Amino acid sequence: MEKTLKIGIVQQANTAHVADNRARLKDKVRQVAQQGAELVVLQELHDSLYFCQVESTDNFDLAVAIPGAETTEYAALAKELGIVLVTSLFERRAAGLYHNTAVVFEKDGTIAGKYRKMHIPDDPAYYEKFYFTPGDLGFEPIDTSVGRLGVLVCWDQWYPEAARIMALKGADMLIYPTAIGWESSDTEAEKTRQRDAWIISQRAHAVANGLPVISVNRTGHESDPSGMTNGIHFWGSSFVAGPQGEFLYQAPADAEVEQVVEVSLTRSEQVRRWWPFLRDRRIDEFTQLAKRYID
Repeated sequence: MEKTLKIGIVQQANTAHVADNRARLKDKVRQVAQQGAELVVLQELHDSLYFCQVESTDNFDLAVAIPGAETTEYAALAKELGIVLVTSLFERRAAGLYHNTAVVFEKDGTIAGKYRKMHIPDDPAYYEKFYFTPGDLGFEPIDTSVGRLGVLVCWDQWYPEAARIMALKGADMLIYPTAIGWESSDTEAEKTRQRDAWIISQRAHAVANGLPVISVNRTGHESDPSGMTNGIHFWGSSFVAGPQGEFLYQAPADAEVEQVVEVSLTRSEQVRRWWPFLRDRRIDEFTQLAKRYID
C-alpha cells in the first residue's frame, strides 16, 4: 500500500527586519498547513538577511540560543499546527562559538533533533567561515513522526558523501535548507551554469540514493552592506524531486512561494529494487575516499 506525505515549502524574500521576516514566515507556514502539509521546510537562515556577505562582528548579535526564545516560538507554531517543522537558525552555542544549525520540531512542539552545518564555504560574498564553526554532530538523520529526515544545509548539498551517509543511516528523504544566488556581475551564461549545476547535483543525490530530495532556497535581491559588490540575487528555484531525480515541483526564481507537494514514501523501495546501487557498492575499494587527495 502506497504511503504519501504532504510537504510544505516556503521560499521567501527577506528584509533587515527580523520580526517581520519571522511573522511572514509563520503566516506562510499556517497557509501550507491549512492545505494539508504534515512536514514544512524553511530556507537557510530564514529569520534575517543573509549577513555573510560581509565580515562584521556586529552580526553575531543575530545569533540565538538553542533552546531559547526563538525555538520556543517555532515549537509553539509546530504544536499549534500539528506539523513537523524544519527551521534554520544562527546558533550561539557559547561566547565566540557559533553554528549554522537546522532545528527540527515535532508535532507536539518538542525538538526532534538538530543538525549543525558541516561544510562551511568561504567565497566572495559568502564569508561563512568568519561566522560558523563546522558542525560536530555528524551526518545523523533525525527521527520524526513523518519519517527519518536526512537534514543537511546549503553547501553540504555539493557533497555526495554527505547524502550517501544519510542514506546509509536510513534517511527516508534528504532535506536542504539553502541560501544561494548570483552575484550580479556574472554573465547570463555563467548564471545559468551555476543554477543548473546546483539543481543537477541535488537531483543526482536523489538518483544515487533512491530518495526524495527537498531543497528550499530564498529569493529576492539582498544588497552588499560594504558596497564592494552589487549584492546577491538569490535564485529561488526551490524544488522537490523524487527518488529517480524526477521533478515533483519546482518554484520560480523570482517569486515568493508557499507550496504543498505530495511525495511517495514507498516509491524508494521500488526504485532501489530496479537500481540496487547500495547492493553493488564496492565498499572494499572505497577506503581512499577518506583521503584529502590521492597523489
